Amino acid sequence: MATAADRVPVAKTYKIYIDGKFPRTESGRYFALEDDDGATIANICRGSRKDFRNAVVAARNAFGGWSGTSAYLRGQILYRIAEMLEGRQEQFVAELVQQGLSKRKARNETEAAIDRLIYFAGWSDKYQQVFSSVNPVSSSHFNFSVLESTGVVSIIAPDESGLLGLVSNVAPAIVGGNTVVVLASEKLPLCAISFAEVLHSSDVPGGVVNILTGYRAELTGQFSSHMDVNAVIYCDADAEIAASIQQQAADNIKRVIARVDVDWNKTSAQHPYLIRDTQEVKTTWHPIGS
Repeated sequence: MATAADRVPVAKTYKIYIDGKFPRTESGRYFALEDDDGATIANICRGSRKDFRNAVVAARNAFGGWSGTSAYLRGQILYRIAEMLEGRQEQFVAELVQQGLSKRKARNETEAAIDRLIYFAGWSDKYQQVFSSVNPVSSSHFNFSVLESTGVVSIIAPDESGLLGLVSNVAPAIVGGNTVVVLASEKLPLCAISFAEVLHSSDVPGGVVNILTGYRAELTGQFSSHMDVNAVIYCDADAEIAASIQQQAADNIKRVIARVDVDWNKTSAQHPYLIRDTQEVKTTWHPIGS
């Protein structure tokens, strides 16, 4: 009989997150995530184009309800996500350590992710006052501009920041009323699906945030070319990939937002302009006078 020391542990298979559920990838493929010693940490779903299409459908179906939710409520929901992440921070620290970070850096990243959620929660009912305006016009009209959410946003998350980089891009997009489909870090994917578990146990409606894992070389083209995606955010892309994203996004004139060479650990990486990036300006003209 094998002793405990001889036993090979069963590696967890981390699923993807679509429409508030945790399906396995429809392709049935996965890849082994290994530590520095070559031991398998976990099995990671290798998301497919079909998975991405399913996620976009879920995000589009959720958009109307989420964008129509009051800014105050969206802020409360982001605060609730931060509360849930706070309660599970030891798990996230351990996962980051498993993936090669020092314990100090792992704790700093986890705490920064919690704080960043609270930061954007605080902006939920304030960014309109900052970016909206009443416009002077030389006619008998009252003219004002306000922001409206763009729609479905695809996000290719930073590869070198498995938790904080993901949160820093998801939070400003959804607090502004958008729904998102995210491609998690290929290098550090563990925290992305654990974060999906946090979302699942909070008050975020299904479909608002959808998270895929997999190979960027396979999925980047889908994230930038899908015709029902209104904006694409990419991080860490080299010049050739960036040019390809720009070209493919032009087919339906989707907005392209590049966030490269950003140190997500710095407080300068959090600001309300990240919310404005995925907003459209709506201007209304109203006649006045006789």
